[in-house]
Amino acid sequence: MFRKMRRFKQELNQNEIERILQFNTSGVLALIDNNGYPYSVPLSYVYSKNKIYFHSAKAGNKIDAIKNCKKATFCVVDKDNVQTEKYTTFYKSVIAFGNVEIVDNKDEALSAINGLGEKYYPNHSNELQNEIERFKTAFLIIRFDIEHITGKQAIELL
Repeated sequence: MFRKMRRFKQELNQNEIERILQFNTSGVLALIDNNGYPYSVPLSYVYSKNKIYFHSAKAGNKIDAIKNCKKATFCVVDKDNVQTEKYTTFYKSVIAFGNVEIVDNKDEALSAINGLGEKYYPNHSNELQNEIERFKTAFLIIRFDIEHITGKQAIELL
């Protein structure tokens, strides 16, 4: 169902793909909106066990699009160094294909909230737990189940 990478020599291995997902802080989620248009939105995320989690408000374009169509892609750019004199860019990026769901399970949602908090606010466990307790009913968690993932780098980085 998914295409093989045409420039397979530039394909990243699974360890590098996981490193990029673990250590980067934002990516772009692409969905199909209710009118059939692509809708992409930059988001903070946490990666865990072949799943990507996002937090969200309970309503809006993103939520409407998720309810419209579960299929999505998520892209993370790890490196983007423009090489002006060479008319190229030294890049590394990852793109995941899969399905998105609004998380209904409270334990899974709380685990994702804690994962997001630990990623973006390390060493603030007391303050973080207070914030989670205060706002846990104000937002929801979205889970991206990865079906296929690839990573690619500039040929110059090989």
